[in-house]
Amino acid sequence: MPRSASSAVDKALDLIEAVARSDRPRRLIDLSDEVGMHRATAYRVLVDLVQRGWVLRHGDRYLPGTVVLQLSSAAAASSLVALSRPVLDDLARRTEMMTNLQVLESAGSRILDVVRPPRYALIAEMTGQLLPVHRFAGPLALVATLDDVRAEPYLAVAKADGYELDGPDGLRAGIAEVRDKGHAVVRGRSQDVIASVSQVVPARTGVPLCALTVVGLNSEFGDVTLARITTLLGDAVAKLHRALTDPEPGSHDLPQKNGDDSD
Repeated sequence: MPRSASSAVDKALDLIEAVARSDRPRRLIDLSDEVGMHRATAYRVLVDLVQRGWVLRHGDRYLPGTVVLQLSSAAAASSLVALSRPVLDDLARRTEMMTNLQVLESAGSRILDVVRPPRYALIAEMTGQLLPVHRFAGPLALVATLDDVRAEPYLAVAKADGYELDGPDGLRAGIAEVRDKGHAVVRGRSQDVIASVSQVVPARTGVPLCALTVVGLNSEFGDVTLARITTLLGDAVAKLHRALTDPEPGSHDLPQKNGDDSD
């Protein structure tokens, strides 16, 4: 039985625990009912938890955030990592290249999971590493979904590292190109022989949920192969989006304006 929340800390912990022990992404109405909390109150608490990284939001669903995953292997079993692993496996098989899952953090993107085919055994998988926007396709794709104000801190990291922001080859132009094409391609910025292409799993508003990335040898990223990889990547993104989105119609994510809010 859920305990009655008596403080802001209790409310936050109740919701974190409910999200972490669930075997699927949950709706606001389900979470508020489980912990015995008014929906409007639960919504406000979840907004704060999403901002702090304790909870991830996708559409009208909530699942364990990156902070929870770092602290709890049990939460990871029912997390974004577990939901995306079959998609990563299939994408790696179809492309015959490395694939990974990334989420956006305050200074770049974090790699949560990697599928590495045997022929790429000599290439570091980089699970858990934080990647800057100016060197990798994953963070570039993620940052490109932000508005200019939200993107600015990531550009500041690149500028501090000596990367050019303006001009035809600058980072701002690169972000504009990603916004136009819908995916990011980076060649030889982290290692000369490596190239990658990344696409974001769409979100309704705010910070994007995650990105899927294909990594391979730069020499194998010819125009025809790149077009094929981009198509397969788009299919994988759509598949993960469906896995994260319950097929039941309607959204229950907005709190009611009327009714008691005394929790």
